[in-house]
Amino acid sequence: MSQLPFLPFSKPVIDEATIAAVGDVLRSGWITSGPKVQAFEAQLSEFFAGRPVRTFNSGTCTMEIALRIAGVGPGDEVITTPISWVATANVILEVGATPVFADIDPVTRNIDLDQLEAAITPRTKAIIPVYLAGLPVDMTRLYAIARKHGLRIVEDAAQALGSSWNGQRIGATGDFVSFSFQANKNVTCSEGGCLVLNTPEEVRLAEKYRLQGVTRTGFDGLDVDVLGGKFNMTDVAAAIGLGQFAHIEAITAHRRELARHYFACFGEDFQAHYGAQLPPADFENSNWHLFQLVLPERKPRAAFMEQMQALGVGIGYHYPPIHLLSLYRERGFKDGMFPVAERVGRLIVSLPMFTTMTKADVERSVAAVKSVLKP
Repeated sequence: MSQLPFLPFSKPVIDEATIAAVGDVLRSGWITSGPKVQAFEAQLSEFFAGRPVRTFNSGTCTMEIALRIAGVGPGDEVITTPISWVATANVILEVGATPVFADIDPVTRNIDLDQLEAAITPRTKAIIPVYLAGLPVDMTRLYAIARKHGLRIVEDAAQALGSSWNGQRIGATGDFVSFSFQANKNVTCSEGGCLVLNTPEEVRLAEKYRLQGVTRTGFDGLDVDVLGGKFNMTDVAAAIGLGQFAHIEAITAHRRELARHYFACFGEDFQAHYGAQLPPADFENSNWHLFQLVLPERKPRAAFMEQMQALGVGIGYHYPPIHLLSLYRERGFKDGMFPVAERVGRLIVSLPMFTTMTKADVERSVAAVKSVLKP
């Protein structure tokens, strides 16, 4: 059994070499964006098949900046999923566009591509798909839909670093691809994100939006021709990212091994006997950022979480349906509009999954779930 007195659902792990590298940055006198940021961007670009990458202080501003580069603004619609962190929809509002939701697939819990295509109107300008728990949507069909209707795609791959589709890494192909390095992600910078871009022109625009719209020339030339923000990553954060990113392949492999053990421990009759729905058993494409269950209707989520905590096991939930949050109800969204998302959003939970977990930790987690859900 685990030696941890309490098994959290997520736990960042920073090794001593990374801590030392952060100390070196702090002693260097260059702690804002500098050589570590450039080195991190170069490694990310190599990982994404040579595509241009720029880093930022969050995986939220990356999506907003992608929408701005794509020319999305007032009068435009952007289609996304109701099951995501609220940032996915908030960035649509930030650029003045209108969020349009499409219901989710009950198995993958990602956006239902039939519903997505049905939601396209003459005002639709872009799509933001979300790869919940690190599991991609059907990328082949997604991009076929986008090409057919002339739409840009901003992939919310916040949870999908190390995931793939048809043998190619998420981020190595496609349109805009946004990743997060927030504290509970597979690779963290404490906070941060990156955006995979397409052309030199997009890179220049991303750099402007990242830092107040500024363009510098020569020793003292400075101009501003777009309204930018303050979104740059620091060298401190980049040093953490570099230390973490060095282990990305091992991290992904270990999480897949933990996920396999979860399935083995739950057993083939788990859903039939306990009434909870397991995630798709995808060990090729998903990086297993999260291992999620959808609880049976008979078990309220709050009660489940409380009982699991009493057994020493931490539980998260990702996510409540965005369209039922007050900010979105005020915009006309209401109960019953997306029934699959509403059911999943009411009952979904995230079980412990982090880099230093052991198989014994998985067994402890599964034993607690079965104890709490026993019929």
